[in-house]
Amino acid sequence: MLRTPRLLLVATAILALSACGSRQKLTAVEGTAPAPVAYGAPMVATPSELMEPSTQSRPERNVELRRKSEVRADDPFDLPPE
Repeated sequence: MLRTPRLLLVATAILALSACGSRQKLTAVEGTAPAPVAYGAPMVATPSELMEPSTQSRPERNVELRRKSEVRADDPFDLPPE
């Protein structure tokens, strides 16, 4: 009686894992136009340039741990609800 649900669960897991195994280089479909030049850009960006995150999207992090409690600086936007 437990064999059918267990078999169904194993088959679903195998199908899900087999779907994520494709690792091929992405290529454009033949006959399609390339991406247009972005507004203000001097030329079309290459795929590797598009995949590289900008400084704004990946800012540097301060990972220094606090060793003792510190007084918070005043926040002018921390207002009580109206």
